[in-house]
Amino acid sequence: MWEPAWSCLFPHCLLVLLTAHTATAAAADGDLRPCGEADYYYQYTECDSMGSRWRVAIPLRSCSDLPPPTRGTDCSFSCPAGMFLEMSTQQCTPCAAGSYSLGSGLRFDQWDAIPASFTSLASFLDLGPNGEDIQACNGSSWTPQGVYLESNRDECTVSLVYAVRLEKQGSVSFTYQYPDNNIFFEFYVQNEQCQEIAQTDDQKWIKVTNNGEWDTHTVSLKSGTNILYWRTTGILVGGKMVKPVLLKTIQIQGVAYTSECFPCRPGWFSPAPGSSSCQPCPSNTFSVKGTSSCTACPEHHYSHEGWPECKLRPPCSEKDYFQIHTACDSEGKTQVLYRWVEPKICVENITGAVELPATGQREPCPPCNPGYYNSNDSTCLPCPPGTHSDGTFACVECPAGTEPVLGYEYKWWNVLPPNMKTSCFNVGNSKCDGMNGWEVAGDHIRSGAGSSDNDYLILSLHVPGFKVPASLSGMTGSEFGHITFVLETVCSADCELYFMMGRPLQDANRKSTTVVESWQGSKEKQSYTHSMSRNASVTFTWAFQRTSHALDSRRFVGDMVKIYSISVTNVVDGLASVCRACALVPQNSQQAGSSCVPCPAGFYIDRDTNRCQECPPNTHLAGRHTYGQDACVACGPGSISNKEHSRCYSDCTFSHTENNRTLTFDLSAMSDVASLTIAPSFTSKGTKYLHIFNISLCGHQGRRAAICTDNVTDVSSRDEQSDSAPFVNSVESFICQSTIIPADRRGFRMAISSQSFSLADTFIGATVDTVLNGVNAKPDLFPESSEDVPDINFFYRSTQPTASCDQGRSSVVTVRCNPQKSERGELSVPSLCSAGTCDGCSFHFLWQSSSACPRCTQDDFHRIEGACKGDVQETLYVWNEPKLCANGEPLPPRSSALCEAIALWLKVGVGGGAFMAVLLVSLTCYFWKKNKRLEYKYSRLVMSANKDCELPAADSCALNEGEEADDDVVYTQKPSLLGKLRAIATKHEDGESSESVLLNSSRSNQWVLGWTETTRDVKTGGTI
Repeated sequence: MWEPAWSCLFPHCLLVLLTAHTATAAAADGDLRPCGEADYYYQYTECDSMGSRWRVAIPLRSCSDLPPPTRGTDCSFSCPAGMFLEMSTQQCTPCAAGSYSLGSGLRFDQWDAIPASFTSLASFLDLGPNGEDIQACNGSSWTPQGVYLESNRDECTVSLVYAVRLEKQGSVSFTYQYPDNNIFFEFYVQNEQCQEIAQTDDQKWIKVTNNGEWDTHTVSLKSGTNILYWRTTGILVGGKMVKPVLLKTIQIQGVAYTSECFPCRPGWFSPAPGSSSCQPCPSNTFSVKGTSSCTACPEHHYSHEGWPECKLRPPCSEKDYFQIHTACDSEGKTQVLYRWVEPKICVENITGAVELPATGQREPCPPCNPGYYNSNDSTCLPCPPGTHSDGTFACVECPAGTEPVLGYEYKWWNVLPPNMKTSCFNVGNSKCDGMNGWEVAGDHIRSGAGSSDNDYLILSLHVPGFKVPASLSGMTGSEFGHITFVLETVCSADCELYFMMGRPLQDANRKSTTVVESWQGSKEKQSYTHSMSRNASVTFTWAFQRTSHALDSRRFVGDMVKIYSISVTNVVDGLASVCRACALVPQNSQQAGSSCVPCPAGFYIDRDTNRCQECPPNTHLAGRHTYGQDACVACGPGSISNKEHSRCYSDCTFSHTENNRTLTFDLSAMSDVASLTIAPSFTSKGTKYLHIFNISLCGHQGRRAAICTDNVTDVSSRDEQSDSAPFVNSVESFICQSTIIPADRRGFRMAISSQSFSLADTFIGATVDTVLNGVNAKPDLFPESSEDVPDINFFYRSTQPTASCDQGRSSVVTVRCNPQKSERGELSVPSLCSAGTCDGCSFHFLWQSSSACPRCTQDDFHRIEGACKGDVQETLYVWNEPKLCANGEPLPPRSSALCEAIALWLKVGVGGGAFMAVLLVSLTCYFWKKNKRLEYKYSRLVMSANKDCELPAADSCALNEGEEADDDVVYTQKPSLLGKLRAIATKHEDGESSESVLLNSSRSNQWVLGWTETTRDVKTGGTI
C-alpha cells in the first residue's frame, strides 16, 4: 500500500537531495568555477505513478551553478528512427552523417565482440549426481564472427542473455540461421522476478532454416523489465559435428528514448543526416568508424564489401582461375577456356605470379543428352512429345504398342540444362552472390572456386511433377518416380555436400527445403538414389561447402565435388530416350486398337499379346517394370500377397514341418507395434541419450505400422496423439529408430526425439533358415534356445542407401518360443551389440514369447484313466511336460463312464484258476483212494506171511473183486503223499505192482528182504 506513495515521492526526494547538495557545495566552496556544458550531463529520473519524470543535471566534476531540475518529457515519449532526443532542449534531433538511430529501438548488428550489455552463460544439459553443474562447459560460449554471432557446437547449454526495460509494449526480432536440428535452439523471455513469460511453442522453439538462408523471428514484449534468452544445446549422438546457430541482427522496439546516435562501424557509412541504418562500403574501398563516405584503396591494394581496411594484392596463383567449356559452335566444336575468379584480387605482372593459361584446342562436342537431338547449328534441342532419342540420332516416334519413357537424363555437361541453376552464397557477406557456384566440364559438372572457402556452392534442378506412365499403372506402390545421380568428392578439409529436396519457395505455408542426405570428406565415385513418394512439384538442390569455419580466403580451392550424371524418372513433360512396351486395348473391346491403356492394379503386360494379365497368386509386382510375367516376383517364404499384388506380407501365421510333424504358429498376439528402449548411452561430454525401436512384426496387411516422429515426447504410440496433430519428420516402417534425449531439470519441458529413420521398409519373408536373400540372421549373437522348438526369423530390408550403408539397411527379428514369457513377450538386442547393430547397417532383435510356441495338437497331451469306483471311472487329459505349445486344440474335458468292479479278464482268470484247483483236488482224491486199496492188499499179504512163517500164494495175496478190507494196516512210518504218488507211478505196465512196506515187527527187516526177493520171483514168473 506504500508503493504508490513512495514512487510518487521518490523524484521529489531526489530533487531535494540534488538541490541541497548544490547549495551545500556552493556554501562550502565559494571559489568554485561555474559549471559549463562539459561539466555535467542530463538524465531523467524514474517515472512516477503518473507517468511523469524530471530532467536533472549530473555533475562530472566539481563546479558551481548546476542547472536546476526541470520537468521532463512524458515517459512514453520517443523519437522516430534516424533521430535522437537532445536532452538540453528535450527535442528530437536528426543524427549526423556517419551515425544512425532507431528512435525508440535498439539494434545490434556489429559482432566484433559481444557487447557489454550481453552475457553468455554456459551450463551442462544434465546436472551432476548431487545437482551440481558439471565443469566440462566452462569454455563454451557464443562467439563473435564480425557480421554474425555463432553459437556453441558442443553438447553444452549456452544462453545469450540481454536485459532491457521497456516503457511501453514493444517487440524483439532477430535474424538467424538454424541449419542443423541436432542443435536445439529456443528463445524465451523472463520478467524481473525471473519468471518465464508464457509463450506458444512457435514463439519459443525456432524453425529450422535451409543451408545459407536467413530467417527472422519476432516476439512481442510487455512493458517493464524483460530478460531475453537465446539458448542452444548441441546433441552429438552420432559423433558428427553439428552446424552452429548464427545470429546476425537483434532489434528491440519499445525503449523510452535514445539520447544519442550510434556511429557506423568501420567499413560502413551513412551518407546523409537522419539515417536509421548504415551501409557497407563497396569493394576496393574502406572506412573508419563513424564516417559518412568511403575511401578508395591505394594502388595494388584491395578490399571486399564492408571491409574496414585494404589489403595488399597477392601474386596470382593456380587458385585464382578456373576453367570452363564453351558452348558448341556451328561446326560442333568446343574448347576449354580459363577465367579469373571474380572479384579478381591478385596481380599478374609481379615476381612469382602466374599467367592465365592459354585457351585449349578445339575439340568435338560431346553428344546431346538423352531426349535431345543435335540441330543444324550444333545446338541440342529437346525432342517433340511422343518421340525419343538417345542424343546421337534424330528424334523418332515410338512404335505401336509402346510409349516414351519420360524423364530427365543428364550425363553430358557442355552447357547447363535450362531447368538447372547455379549460384553462390555466403552467410557472412555477399561477395559471391553474382558468381557461378558450379561449372560444366564435359563429362561432369563440378563445384566452382567461390570467393572464400566457407561459401555455399549451390546447384538446383526443378521438376514440375511426376506422372506414372500407363505401362506402370499396374504397380500400386508408393513410388511416383526416383532420382539417381553419380557423385565424387575430393577434399583436404572438412568439406560437406548436402542433397536437399523442397517445394518451390512460393509455397510459404511449408518448409521450403529438407536435407535428404549429406556426405563429409572425400568420397569415391558412387551412385545415390532417392525415391519420390509424393506427386508434387519439387526442387532438388546440391550445396557444397569446403569448410564450415569462417575463413575469408581460398586455401582449399582444390577441394571439389563432381557430379557425373543425373537421372529423374516419370517426370511430367519430360523427355524420352527409349520407348517401353505398354498394354493394348483388349481384342473384345469396341475400341480395340494399338493405343496404350493402363493395366489394373496387380496386372502385368503379357509379352505375346501385350494385354493385361493378373499376376499369379502370392506374387507381387517388384522392380520398376510390368512387362512380362517375370515382373511378378514370388513372395518370400511365410508371406502372401495382397489383393493388388503390390506387396507381400505376413498374416502372423507360420507353418513348419520337421520329423513328419507340422508345426503351426499363431503370432497374432505379437502383431501390434512393440517398443524397445536400449539402456542409456552417453556422449563424450556425458549427455545421456536413448535409442528406441518401434517394431511392427506383421504390419497391417503389408502396410508399415511402426511410426517414429521427431520432436515429440512419446514416440511409442501414435494413438495417444490426436488425429489432427501434425507429425513433423515422421517415419513409417516395419522397424524404425529414434534417438531420445530424456527430459532434464534445466527448463526443457519434454523429452526430445530426433534422428528418426527407417530400418525395414520391405518384408522379405519368414523362415527357420538363418539366411534369406543375402540377409543373415546371425543366430550366434543370441544364446541358444533351451526348448525343442525352432526359431522363426523375420527378414526385412530398407533399400534406401546412406553414406555408410550403400546397399541400405537390413533387419532380422528372431521369434523364439518361451513358455515363461507373456503372450506379448519380451524384446532384446544382442549383448555384443548393445545398440541392436554391430556395423550400423544390419540390425538384430530377439522376441521371446509364449505366443511363439506352435499351436497345440493331440500330440501335446496324454490321457490318464482313474480307478473304477462305485461302478464309475473318470478320465483326465494333461499336457506333456514341458508344455511347448499355445492356443490351438484345447485339452478335452474330464469325462466319466460306467464300469464293473471286476474286470472280464479278472473274471476269466479267477474262473480258470478255480477250475484248475477243482481238477487238481479231484485227481488227488482219486489217486489217494487207489493208493488206499493197494496198501490194504499189501497189508493182507504181510499178515498172511506172519501166521505161516511163509509167504502166501501169489494168487491169494490180493482181495477179490468187491471184497472189503477188514484189518488195518500197521505202518512203522507213515509215507508222504509224494512218496505214495511216486509208488503208484512205478506200477508195471500190466497192472501188477509191488511196494516195499516196513512192517511193525522185530523181524521186519527180514520180511522186507524176503518180500523183496519173493516179489522179484513173482515178477519173473517163478513161485516162492
